[in-house]
Amino acid sequence: MFGLFKKKKKKQLLDYDGKPLKVGDKVISLRYDLGECVLVEGERGIEYESIESGKRVSYAFMIDAHTENQKVRKIEKAES
Repeated sequence: MFGLFKKKKKKQLLDYDGKPLKVGDKVISLRYDLGECVLVEGERGIEYESIESGKRVSYAFMIDAHTENQKVRKIEKAES
């Protein structure tokens, strides 16, 4: 009835280039001088944790207004 009880879909996080992101992925931050980060599940939801400084920033602060993607670039694992 009128969509009152519909479940909201979780929005897929995408990096700056449109690649999907998940908890545990390593990324390079394009904001806040975080450098290399890991995507972690924090007390307030998904956060980026800097490997160098340990500083954490919520994913919401990394949203690009134009594309709605995250202002990070995923670090691809080298295939051997």
